Amino acid sequence: MTPIQVVGVGLDGGSGLSQPILDLIDGAQLLLGSDRHLSYFPNAGAERYNLADLSGGLARLQRWLAQGSSGQAVVLTSGDPLCFGLGRLLLAHLPATSLTFHPQVSAIQLAFSRLKLPWQGATLISAHGRSADLLIAALRRGDELIAVLTDATHNPAQLGQLILSLGLAHSYRLWVCENLGDPQERLYDMTPLTVQQHTFAALNVVVLQRQAGPQPSPHLPLLGLPDESFACFSDRPGLITKRDIRIQILADLALQPDQVLWDIGAGTGSVSIEINRLCPQSRVYAIEKTLAGIALIQQNRQNLGNTHLYPIHGAAPLVLETLPDPHRVFIGGSGGHLTAILDACSQRLRPQGQIVLALATLEHLHSLLDWVHQSAGDRPQPWGVQLRQIQIHHSTQIAHLHRWQPLSPVTLATLRPPPDHTTLVPAPSAVAKLGPPDP
Repeated sequence: MTPIQVVGVGLDGGSGLSQPILDLIDGAQLLLGSDRHLSYFPNAGAERYNLADLSGGLARLQRWLAQGSSGQAVVLTSGDPLCFGLGRLLLAHLPATSLTFHPQVSAIQLAFSRLKLPWQGATLISAHGRSADLLIAALRRGDELIAVLTDATHNPAQLGQLILSLGLAHSYRLWVCENLGDPQERLYDMTPLTVQQHTFAALNVVVLQRQAGPQPSPHLPLLGLPDESFACFSDRPGLITKRDIRIQILADLALQPDQVLWDIGAGTGSVSIEINRLCPQSRVYAIEKTLAGIALIQQNRQNLGNTHLYPIHGAAPLVLETLPDPHRVFIGGSGGHLTAILDACSQRLRPQGQIVLALATLEHLHSLLDWVHQSAGDRPQPWGVQLRQIQIHHSTQIAHLHRWQPLSPVTLATLRPPPDHTTLVPAPSAVAKLGPPDP
């Protein structure tokens, strides 16, 4: 038997342990644990060491091993020592061969069991004495199920405040599970807003479950709809052109009334919806190659837009052949066919039109610049290109402090045709199927 036994203990103390584990504790020569853990075993005759002094406790265990004692040392810890517990620290300072772990049901396991939620795919995060960065990343990704071990700083009220401060495109249901395994155990079903109005026992786990569907609001702005207004992909809820970027795209498009616009790689249709609301008589064609995306565009049009927004299912550039010539084009996704899409758009763009692209990778930016260079040919004046890189930081609140949380930078490119630009007009029969005649 290894010289150090690490025993997980729940809030029910010794009554939740098997007889062999109780025998280990009774026969220990050295017993280490917190005040609470040690209080569960008042009759144990071992030398006691309070792990409030953690560095001293580790040093005591190292001396225990060096002495080569034939007895047992028992370390008492909460739940499963290897799930955000003391086990990681013990393994970092002591030989693994000297340790045996006896896990108890963890607080996270108990929380999901009480809530009757399968949790094999859940994201597990400890904010206990740690930064909230991992939690912020999980929330921005829109992880479906998140369990958070809290502390006095990252308490349930602060977590609710954090969720609201991030301006997510999705919402979370929030459960606070306190004193799990104790007669005082309580479960609270809250929202990020209502949780801020309550205080809870220090021993708690917060479970966050992402909610389906957009959050309706009776007071939507004319420009810059909140991200949470849109129905989004259930498996990628963060895959939306963010509000800050969307506003700049609308400005760069230099919209005018009664235009024809193409939104290529429309995704959820957020840019198309904004154009549709600002210019209700313009015809907006939201081109999206996935059926899931088309369904979201249709849903968002029903909730937020009007009938002059046309979802078009298909992949560019082929699907563009049947559309009326555009005054403006926005390219938010190219499916790996950026050069071919630019070729098609440049041939069809009306005089004085312009193309705006949102580029997230260096490779796509290089493809764009190569296309501009190659399209110049022998022209005295090539396509004009203006680049703008946008880096957005949002403030997030951590306890009573605030800090900046960055989003990924995006490059916006605006293309304007040369003065000698002409339009290649598609067959009238193809255009007639998609709406009223061009103005």
